Amino acid sequence: MKFIKNVTKEKYENFVKNHKKSHFLQSYAWGQFSKITRNLEPYYVGLEDKSNKLVATALMLKKKLPLNYCYFYCPRGFVLDYSDTKTLKKFTTEIMNFAAKHKAIFVKIDPDLIYHEEDNKGNVIKANDDKMIEKIKKLGFHHLGFTKNFELMQPRYTFRINLQQSWEDIQNNFSKTTKQRIKKAEEKQVYVKIGTTEDIDTFYQLMVLTENRKDFVSHDKHYYKTLYELWRKDNNCELFLGNIDIDKLIKQQHHTLTDIKTQLQDLQGPSLSKSAKTKKMELEKRYDKINKDISYYNTIKEKYSNVLTLSAHFILQYGDKAWVLYAGNHNILTDTYTNYKTYAEHIHYYHEKSIKTYDQFGTIGDLNKNNPLLGLHEFKKKFGGNYVEFTGEFDYILRRPMYFIFTKLVPLYRKMINKIAKKHLKKNNEN
Repeated sequence: MKFIKNVTKEKYENFVKNHKKSHFLQSYAWGQFSKITRNLEPYYVGLEDKSNKLVATALMLKKKLPLNYCYFYCPRGFVLDYSDTKTLKKFTTEIMNFAAKHKAIFVKIDPDLIYHEEDNKGNVIKANDDKMIEKIKKLGFHHLGFTKNFELMQPRYTFRINLQQSWEDIQNNFSKTTKQRIKKAEEKQVYVKIGTTEDIDTFYQLMVLTENRKDFVSHDKHYYKTLYELWRKDNNCELFLGNIDIDKLIKQQHHTLTDIKTQLQDLQGPSLSKSAKTKKMELEKRYDKINKDISYYNTIKEKYSNVLTLSAHFILQYGDKAWVLYAGNHNILTDTYTNYKTYAEHIHYYHEKSIKTYDQFGTIGDLNKNNPLLGLHEFKKKFGGNYVEFTGEFDYILRRPMYFIFTKLVPLYRKMINKIAKKHLKKNNEN
C-alpha cells in the first residue's frame, strides 16, 4: 500500500463523504475553514492499495509551536475500517513518519468510534468496548481517559437520532413535555423558515445572548459567516429561524378572549353548581392572564418589532449525516417554546431529505444533579435520540520530553499567570 501526502480534493471528498465513518470534521472544507479561522495548516493524506484505490484518509491539522515544533490533530480520527488491523497499522505508521518529519511533538486523534450506546429508554445497544481502545493503544497511542464533560477537543458524548425511521416513530420518541411544548408553540403562532447569508447577523446576536446567559464566549461573527459561506460552496448547511408574528399572536389571543367571554355569559346567575362556579373562576383567571399577556406582547412589539426571530439554529450536513452545530435563543417570549418548534422542524427537514443520522453534537457524561450542564443534557434528551459515548482522545507521542513540557508544564504556567492576573484585577477593583 502507498502513502499519499496530498490527496486531491475530488478524490478525497469522494472517499470520505461516502464512507460509513465520515464526519464533517474530516471533510476537505473543514480543513480549509481551520486554515482561515484558526491558522492551522491542513494536510489531506491517504493510503492507496495496489490498484490506486483509497482505503484510508485523514485530515491532519498542523499547529505550529515555538522552536519550529508542531503537533497534528486528526479530528474524529482516521477514515477507514478500524476492524482492518493491517490497514490501520500501516496507516498509523505512515502518518507518524510523516508527522516526525515535520518535527511534531505528538499526533492527536479522537475517532468517531462508539464506546457505549443506549436507546432513549436506557436499553444498552452497545456495551463498553474496551477491545477497541486496547487495539488503538497497541499501535502506540496513549488514551487520555474517560472524561465526562467538554474537556477534550470534541464532545465525548452526544445524542443521535436515526432518521431512517418513519416520521411517526421519530415523533413518538419525543418526550411528552416536548410534544406539548411544540403544540404550544404552534398555538402561539410560531413558524420556522430557512435563512440566508443576510440572517447571519440575527443568528450571531442570538448566539451572543445565549452565551451571555451561560457566561462564556465562543466565536465572533466572522467565524460563523466564514463557516456558512464556505460550507454553502461545496457542501450543505442551513440556518433555521424560529419566528413569531406578534400581531398575529395578539389577534389570536383576542379570539380566545371572545371565546372565554361567551363561556362566561353561559355561567351567570345565582344558582350555579359547585363545578360551574369552579369553571367560572378558572375562566376569569385565564381571561385576566391573557389580558396581561397581550399587554406584555405590545410592550415587546414596541421595544423590538412586530416580527421577531427568537431562535436560530445552524445545521451542517455532510454526506448522509447532519449535525446541530450551534443554537442561539432570545431571552424574551420563552413561553412560546420557539426553540422546541425550531428543533422539530429541522429534524423533520432532514428526515424528508433522507439523511440517515441527526447528531445533536455534544452532551455530558456526568449526570450529577449539581452539574451546571445537566440542563443542556436533559433538553437534548427530550428529542429521543440514542445516548452515545465515544472512545475519547488518543495521543501518539513522538517527542516525550517536549510532550511533557507542552501538556504539563505549559498549562501550569498559564494557570499561574491567569491566577496572578485575576489577583491584580481584584486588587485594582478594590482600589
